Amino acid sequence: MTLELRQSVVLAQQLLMTPQLQQAIKLLQLSRLELLDTIYQEIENNPVLEEQMSDEEDADNEIEDDGSSTEQEIPDLPEVTVEERARDDVDWDNYLSEYNTGRTELPFEERDLPSFENTVSTKTNLHDHLMWQLNLSNLDDEQKQVGAHIIGNLDEDGYLDISLEEICQVTASPLGEVLETLKVIQNFDPVGVAARNLQESLLIQARFQHLGGTIVEKIILDHLGDLEVRKYDNISQKLSVPLQVILSAIAIIQEFNPRPGIIYLDNETFYITPDIYIVNLGDEYKVFQNEDGLPKLRVSSYYREILRNKNSTSENARAYIQEKLKSAAWLIKSIHQRQKTIWRVTESIVKFQKDFLDKGIAHLKPLVLRDVAEDIDMHESTVSRVTTNKYVHTPQGIFELKFFFNSSIPSVHGEAVASERVRQEINNIIKGEDKAKPYSDKEIKEIMRGQNINVARRTVAKYRESMGILASKKRKNPYQLSTCGSSTF
Repeated sequence: MTLELRQSVVLAQQLLMTPQLQQAIKLLQLSRLELLDTIYQEIENNPVLEEQMSDEEDADNEIEDDGSSTEQEIPDLPEVTVEERARDDVDWDNYLSEYNTGRTELPFEERDLPSFENTVSTKTNLHDHLMWQLNLSNLDDEQKQVGAHIIGNLDEDGYLDISLEEICQVTASPLGEVLETLKVIQNFDPVGVAARNLQESLLIQARFQHLGGTIVEKIILDHLGDLEVRKYDNISQKLSVPLQVILSAIAIIQEFNPRPGIIYLDNETFYITPDIYIVNLGDEYKVFQNEDGLPKLRVSSYYREILRNKNSTSENARAYIQEKLKSAAWLIKSIHQRQKTIWRVTESIVKFQKDFLDKGIAHLKPLVLRDVAEDIDMHESTVSRVTTNKYVHTPQGIFELKFFFNSSIPSVHGEAVASERVRQEINNIIKGEDKAKPYSDKEIKEIMRGQNINVARRTVAKYRESMGILASKKRKNPYQLSTCGSSTF
């Protein structure tokens, strides 16, 4: 066998994406805030691109009316599969006159828009709140160092996330000093913070209210398992205490906070600005773009003038300006294409979900991406990008566009129902149940069958758990709890 070099011709197809096409795809899947960041970043990086102020709009329109550019009908651009066809001999005088339209006039008043809070107060987080108390305490410097390490290792619920041995090793402090410092912090506000488990946190809160040695403490120490599954009669028998006393003690325990740090959780508040509006005008629904807040882009007239005067700049400068002009024009075209695609997808959703817009979530229909993609002649991946992190204001409230796509659940008779409706029905059934005898998943399944919804027991359990609803044995509450004074115990 011999080795040799040989040339051969192979015919193959390969999908290549130009940088401009990649930019169009990226813009399509951005949220509104991300789009604004991208636009302003491009304005900073591209000197040819600038934002048109509202008071300059009329002057530009007058220039166009003089014949320097003629308004053309906006071409029917494909979605992100459009091919780049930028040429060197493009006429930049008429580069984008069709996109220089003003802000969309909405046929409804400002009071019909969703409310918006423009100021958010700063909230103190758990770490800062505890450190403030630590610095005001009477602990010495070494103990404060230990305390700072303890506070720095609390999770968002306020529980200590490392062992005391690790704290001793890191701070080079004896175990007794670490324990002493821990007990001081556990009585900071909120009481029960820095506990190592739920039982310890509840005990701290009980003793802080001078309930040490009472039935409340005994239940927390020895009967949390029975308390979790609501076997109050077992607790009564084991402690040889009347049931009513047990119920009063449990009512007090239920007032304790099992997650003491959660009230200082430093969550940022996000306010949603819809990308598009669905408005009821008479007997039909109309879709309108939300252009408010989006900058109106144009190519700088200064650089356009430079290109006209061929002798005023060098070839390298002209090549640089022309490259930036192409980039600016493609960005404007991609933004317009993005807005148009969102509008088309929303128009299609309105066709499928008109009953929901009229009557609410109980009339939401099953819908998948393929249905909309086929309706507007787009690929499913494009519809998926468009509906991600995009919000629509409807007569029923503000929803993400993804909300309208949900799987179907077969009905006993007639058409299938949407999975979101099934969730709502399960939630309504559980809200209306007798708390002394809650419905099991199997019983909920039979009730829904009577409502013409054919759903399996496992599906009921899956949807119930996704909504954070406990199983029937943990929802059961056969006793009327009433709080009474600690002297009873």
